Amino acid sequence: MEPTTIGLIGMGLMLLMILLHVPIGVAMGVAGVATFGMIRGNLAPALTLFGTETVGKVGSTELAVIPLFLLMGSFATVGGLSSDLYRIAQAFFGHVRGGLAVATIGGCAGFGAICGSSVATATTMTRIALPEMMKRNYSERLATGSIAAGGTLGMLIPPSIILVLYGVLTEQFVKTLFVAALLPGLLAVGLHVLTILILVRRNPALAAAGEKQPWSESLRALRNGWTAVLLMIVVTGGIYAGIFSVNESAAVGAFLAFLIALLRGRLTWPGFWAALRETAATTSMIYLMTIGASIFTYAVTISGLPEVIVNGIRDTGLPGIWVVLLLMVMYLILGSIFETISSMVITIPFVYPLILGYGYDPIWWGILTVMVIEIGMITPPIGMNVFVMKAMLPRTSLSTIYAGVGPFIVADLIRLGILIAFPAVSLALVNLFNLPH
Repeated sequence: MEPTTIGLIGMGLMLLMILLHVPIGVAMGVAGVATFGMIRGNLAPALTLFGTETVGKVGSTELAVIPLFLLMGSFATVGGLSSDLYRIAQAFFGHVRGGLAVATIGGCAGFGAICGSSVATATTMTRIALPEMMKRNYSERLATGSIAAGGTLGMLIPPSIILVLYGVLTEQFVKTLFVAALLPGLLAVGLHVLTILILVRRNPALAAAGEKQPWSESLRALRNGWTAVLLMIVVTGGIYAGIFSVNESAAVGAFLAFLIALLRGRLTWPGFWAALRETAATTSMIYLMTIGASIFTYAVTISGLPEVIVNGIRDTGLPGIWVVLLLMVMYLILGSIFETISSMVITIPFVYPLILGYGYDPIWWGILTVMVIEIGMITPPIGMNVFVMKAMLPRTSLSTIYAGVGPFIVADLIRLGILIAFPAVSLALVNLFNLPH
């Protein structure tokens, strides 16, 4: 049997196991070993992949930042930093019509960057921001839409766990990806804020204007939440300034978040162990996916299937830009069904060689990939963030939340179009600092 045919069988086996609800990391690992074994005609060398790839990933210094950033997020949640960030944004923007929704976007972006999870951000901000907006007679559509959409921002704004994972799987420099994501992340926040301002200008009934607080109150909110600001500055600023490596920054961030929660008296023994258990569970899931993806990628590369796919698509004469647009549609669909990491690890073995074959920059593509998968998390008919919010708000209809996220999806698609048409937006700072890519 031809190796490429075996590669197709292996891919089919992987998809079948996923449909049967086998964990994705296990499905990819088993399919990879089976594929490699069939190509070699001997299962014994294939089984050694479980050992070599596991040792390689567990010993990876690049992957080591993931549990540290996850731990930082867990301690930050225990320490109440999400509330601090929201109150700061509320103090400065709450008096503007739609200002609480704007503050929600700012709070989501800040906390999402710290905790590294879209779902966790949407969940946390639903508890914190939604009651405040409903108390001030905000439209339920605008309130839920701004939270669900704002929850997607943290995955792009450094430090981002999904960017770390992309860097490991594609052998790209994580720091370069962080720097490249900075401008697109700021653009995302800006477009979401602009969307809110346009909505409330066209329909003032969506949100009332709050009372303007004196500067003393705004400064008090900033003073009370200075620890949250400090954590963000130390972690991100330390990386960009060259003071810390990414690993060192993650370790410092985790220690600072722990210290903040401890000094505030919020870190009890049960809370401490809960944070460790949460971090361990998520880390195990990510490592399992990474090991499985590595085994599967190795097997399908040996089969020559990615090369056949790349050559087949190029032989159709389809321009590269059309390939990119088709892949964007595919990722939107995947992002609405799978969670972020799953969507990426499943597709990288086939999509990444295709992008390189068309001569596109892998850093630019990484930013696009993370961005479009996150947009999928609020895209009908599923949208992970939307369903999480619906579970927390049984009296709110799905149609209300989908109507709320609709304008933000339009803004996200505009942002996606800008980055596709002008790759320099993603690569400007990378080129300015002469970072490797």
